[in-house]
Amino acid sequence: MKWINCLDKPIRIYGLLDGYRRLPAEITDKVNSGVTELALHTAGGRVRFATDSAALKVRVKLRAGGMMNHMPLSGMSGVDFYVDGLFRGAVRPENPGQTEYEGGIVGENKMGQVTINLPLYNGLTEIYIGIEDNADIAPPQEYRVAKPVVFYGSSITQGGCASRPGNAYTAVVTRRADADHINLGFSGSGRGESVMARYIASLSMSAFVMDYDHNAPSADHLRATHKPFFKIIREAQPTLPVIFISKPDFDSDPVANAIRRDIINETFVSAQADGDRGVYFVDGQSLFGTRDRDACTVDTCHPNDLGFMRMAEHIYPALKKVL
Repeated sequence: MKWINCLDKPIRIYGLLDGYRRLPAEITDKVNSGVTELALHTAGGRVRFATDSAALKVRVKLRAGGMMNHMPLSGMSGVDFYVDGLFRGAVRPENPGQTEYEGGIVGENKMGQVTINLPLYNGLTEIYIGIEDNADIAPPQEYRVAKPVVFYGSSITQGGCASRPGNAYTAVVTRRADADHINLGFSGSGRGESVMARYIASLSMSAFVMDYDHNAPSADHLRATHKPFFKIIREAQPTLPVIFISKPDFDSDPVANAIRRDIINETFVSAQADGDRGVYFVDGQSLFGTRDRDACTVDTCHPNDLGFMRMAEHIYPALKKVL
């Protein structure tokens, strides 16, 4: 096989900045220490290209080993392959201490358009693509929606605890929409700071999904930050579609979560009252559906794959409408 560094053309990396970062260092240093570290995680990052190779491999070097007690290594540190929009396989470390791994997929036919979703809760120092010696590689097709959808929020937004990167709700809804996206979910650290709002407001995007309910330390904090955060976005981008989402694990504390939901809904209602027709609200209580809601998380909080798929089913219609 011949090996190609993913930083080299014609391969393209989406959802990340240079050096596999999600945010520039000058921004992370002004937000909070959690964001400083988590900005090095590659959640939402994708490697894309086209090839006529019938076999594909990756060589991955992670920033760190490690494990979490509620999320598999395949989601935390693994990658998964989509070919022409369909899942074809996944590669992951075999043990928590492993920082380098290699693997791939073999198809019956030549591949086509390839997307490799990068780890949700780890960072990369290197990633290489392996294709057959006689195969060609070319730039990927552009997304139908070229301007990215930007998601800002919590560990759930980051992808905890999907079994593999392509199952995070952010990946599911944008894959269905054939849209680029940027994942700015920061586990425990999406707290609605104005510096983050100003950074997001500076981005070129097709829609913004505001999903940080879970990381506001209290209802009072959410009330103090939610509407001001939105107003910073709106002042910079008056026609940008904005989707507000409240937390999905509503059943964990219905009384407190109803209060938080009402705070988010108030931002939505207030914007509409001001004549804003570019805002949308998705009630987190609806996200896990009506049956077997208790089967949708790993710990009463973080969604498993079922939970993420149900979230996607309820969020996608709003996203489809605005795109």
